[in-house]
Amino acid sequence: MARGKKSDKDSGHSFEDYFKRAASPMLVLYLLSEEPMYVYQMTQELERRSFGVYTLSLLYPVIYRLVDQGYLEEGDKQISPDNRVRQYYRITDAGREYLHSLFPRYLKLHQAVLDIMDAGTDLGGSNR
Repeated sequence: MARGKKSDKDSGHSFEDYFKRAASPMLVLYLLSEEPMYVYQMTQELERRSFGVYTLSLLYPVIYRLVDQGYLEEGDKQISPDNRVRQYYRITDAGREYLHSLFPRYLKLHQAVLDIMDAGTDLGGSNR
């Protein structure tokens, strides 16, 4: 490997890790736009809907940042059958507005990457 360049293995972060971190706020806001959830429920739902591709073990920093920004707020606390306290979170009106601004921006960036790479036709991908 060229001097000064690090692989995913060297840096400790993969392309997937960086992508998940970037998309996490949008996905959390989307889930909470459907219904209030607690953090573990969100991680399970992300994994389920992505067929196991989207796994996140550390969602709390994302949640806390969204709360600090006013996009989420704490909801009810409930005790689970196994006596665990579940802190529910819900999206705010500002969070809904932010989500509605994020999704078109995500689509624009996603399409730009596909356009730049011509949808991966030379990399074993399929045409649009």
